[in-house]
Amino acid sequence: MNLSKLYLLLFFGLISGFVFSQEKTEKVYTFKIDKDIDPAMNRRVKMALEEANEKGADLILIEMDTYGGAVTDADEIRTRILESDIPVYVFINKDAASAGALISIACDSIYMAPGASIGAATVVNGVDGAAAPDKYQSYMRSMMRSTAEAKGRDPKIAEAMVDEKIEIEGISAAGSVITFSVSEAIKYGFCDGEFSSIDAILQAKGLTDAELIAYEESSTESIISFFLSPAISGILILIIIGGIYFELQTPGVGFPLLAAIIATLLYFIPYYLNGLAENWEIIVFVLGIILLAVELFVIPGFGIFGVLGIVFILGGLVLGMLPNQDFNFDFVPASELFAALLTVILAALASVGLVFWLTPKVNKWGAFSTITLASTQERTQGYTSSFYADSLKGKTGIVHSRLRPSGKVEIEGEIYDAYSRGEFLDQGEPIIVISTEGTSLKVKKWEG
Repeated sequence: MNLSKLYLLLFFGLISGFVFSQEKTEKVYTFKIDKDIDPAMNRRVKMALEEANEKGADLILIEMDTYGGAVTDADEIRTRILESDIPVYVFINKDAASAGALISIACDSIYMAPGASIGAATVVNGVDGAAAPDKYQSYMRSMMRSTAEAKGRDPKIAEAMVDEKIEIEGISAAGSVITFSVSEAIKYGFCDGEFSSIDAILQAKGLTDAELIAYEESSTESIISFFLSPAISGILILIIIGGIYFELQTPGVGFPLLAAIIATLLYFIPYYLNGLAENWEIIVFVLGIILLAVELFVIPGFGIFGVLGIVFILGGLVLGMLPNQDFNFDFVPASELFAALLTVILAALASVGLVFWLTPKVNKWGAFSTITLASTQERTQGYTSSFYADSLKGKTGIVHSRLRPSGKVEIEGEIYDAYSRGEFLDQGEPIIVISTEGTSLKVKKWEG
């Protein structure tokens, strides 16, 4: 071999080595669907698919083990998978029931672990697990059918996973929905292979050298999850109610209101981001505060506005924790409803108890006295004025003209301007003077 040929072979060898060294390493992005399908899981899948696109993944592999969950969230998840430009595989590690089956069928390939199952997609309500009305079953049937058609799977079998009335010869009898084992799923085209692990799937697909990228919850998501815990939610509710009370009792003191506002934001924002708290539920809460303020500052006494205010505040806090869809609570699990009610009620009771315990102590705190007026402005020191002598305090008389709540009273034959503590008193009712400060006597009904 002459020298020129040797140089030529060396040149091509170097070029080939450079080309092979520049070959792209396959990227496989993995994440888990291992809990109920709910707004939180919906958000996880959304963020995982977005991250897979950002990192330039060549394949997305979902590890699934779920008994299902909310149909609406499952629909959004399966739509995202169907619209994904990146191929999506699913590895059913144990169960893909109900909404999990719908999501699995939307994937490009389905793989199952030994002993796994897929199916049983009948829609049930959240109270007792009974089958939901037919309108929901019809909606689920249509989604299962169209999803199976989009991925080249038998749409009739997919429908029979929902509707027990559908009978498929040799596969299912009337009166039972289809749930496939691994071998049955492979036989009828709802599984592309049985594997013991994700690594086994990658090895079979020739992706042993692929770069694996696993979804990891960000610090922001960890903080959100922290504030979603019932215990933290309960503490925030306590601060909200306590802060509102102290602010209403001591107007002008800014930090109780500030604490209540911060607690409200920390309470609602995590639930809002996870799709639990809706706009109208937050509006219910705000409307409750407005009604309570109107009752306390505009309308004397405590009546319908005050009661509605309290109901709306507590109702908004409860609703914000629940996975309802607008005014539809059919699929809210009874356990979640009970947990939400218990959290809000216990926190409200605890805040009331804390308020009564703290109120007489708070003015004695040195730190508190630096930001609020804790001293009493006594009349003897010239702080208050009155048109009437102190001797009228404790005197009894009758209503001269109806108190609504202000009017006139008669005491020892003399007529005085007066007002009650909020109650309406009719003409002739007995009264007793409880304060002489200001330009009118403050009275209340006398039971003596």
